[in-house]
Amino acid sequence: MIPSDARVWIAMGHTDMRKGMQGLALLVQQGLGRDPHGGDLYVFRGRAGSLVKIIWHDGIGASLYAKRIERGRFIWPSAKDGVVSLTRSQLACLLDGIDWRNPQYSWRPASAG
Repeated sequence: MIPSDARVWIAMGHTDMRKGMQGLALLVQQGLGRDPHGGDLYVFRGRAGSLVKIIWHDGIGASLYAKRIERGRFIWPSAKDGVVSLTRSQLACLLDGIDWRNPQYSWRPASAG
């Protein structure tokens, strides 16, 4: 279970998806200037845009999550370098293939009764 105070960071640009836990942790430390063991989640996207990897360290060990989207691409910021902070709900939208920058509701009730 990920603690509620953990922050979510997405790395701008694209990442070599051949990297595993150690390679991504090194990228967090050296490329992003952050502590990969601090309890935050770091999200990376491959060049094609259909694969993301998330690395998270819970204080005991590192976890690596990978997801490949079947159709379309994961929505990503257009900047080339740096990181962007997301909320948990924005991360959930991103992982579902929804544009997390402007989620659209598909239905709203017309009246209360």
